[in-house]
Amino acid sequence: MKVYRLGRRGSIHSLGLHEEPVPRPQRGEVLVRVRAVSLNYRDLAMVYGHYFPDAPDGLIPVSDAAGEVADVGEGVTGFAIGDRVINVFNPRWFGGPYPGTAAYEYGTAQDGWLTQYKTVSEESLVAMPHGMSFEQAATLPCAAVTAWTALTGPLPVTAGDTVLTQGTGGVSLFALQLAKLIGARVIATTSSPAKAERLTALGADEVIDYTSNPQWGRLARELTGGRGVDRIIEVGGAATFAQTLIAGSDRAEIDAIGFLGPKDWGVEFMDLFNGGFETIRRIRVGSRQDTQSLLRFLARHNLEPVIDGVYPFEQTLDAWHRLDTRANFGKVVITL
Repeated sequence: MKVYRLGRRGSIHSLGLHEEPVPRPQRGEVLVRVRAVSLNYRDLAMVYGHYFPDAPDGLIPVSDAAGEVADVGEGVTGFAIGDRVINVFNPRWFGGPYPGTAAYEYGTAQDGWLTQYKTVSEESLVAMPHGMSFEQAATLPCAAVTAWTALTGPLPVTAGDTVLTQGTGGVSLFALQLAKLIGARVIATTSSPAKAERLTALGADEVIDYTSNPQWGRLARELTGGRGVDRIIEVGGAATFAQTLIAGSDRAEIDAIGFLGPKDWGVEFMDLFNGGFETIRRIRVGSRQDTQSLLRFLARHNLEPVIDGVYPFEQTLDAWHRLDTRANFGKVVITL
């Protein structure tokens, strides 16, 4: 089989194509023929050493995949050859509170999914949604589950709430789509009129261009009549957090997901103390139970994942470069 492995960190060009034997499933394992994978910002962060900098060189990257069962090991009862499947992002988190198993996530301390075949425990897979292509389904394990757990956590978003999303990456677009299906109002931020038009077409009620409105937090608050938004899908990190504090209502929940911007914090303590929020919740994607909950929701609602582009396996580096430009609108997918 063909497989990409990440050499010394620092450059996308450290991704090298190799030929290796197809693995054989052991007891309780499933051999998956990978049909599509999708890229997340964490994959870029791994390349540049910003995320799990102590991860060993030589790992197969990428956390999200869709494929079909090619073989099963002894004792496997949940899947049969030919079944279509997607992986669970964290293979050791089955449900309940986060068990602190980040070191076992794909691409950090164990091989990921940028390979033609992969063996995993049957408990690390779920059935692929009916009606989705492999390319669409491959977008779900990280970005869609992250958005879902952010919206449906201990204090779920309900109809009539206002949700603020940031940018046009995978998590933000899934959050927009899911929030609208729940019945919430969505205010989205973006960097260009062209992207604003596409966000409106996806259902955003209001769109703020943060390049022409650097104080977009105040504008978001004004759009709610001064009350502030109820839920903020915070993907920017230090670069956006100061405005996030302004945008939120006194009872807002900030769901801290990403760190797309620079590391400089830029927030004074009193701004944090007096900021518009009640809860800051760190989102670690989600468990197998969260993934299954999302898939049950998708089975009852029509949601089409937003895909920026699909690249053949031989053009994997082009796909990574596309994500690295930050110009993508939605998910970047590689098909095998």
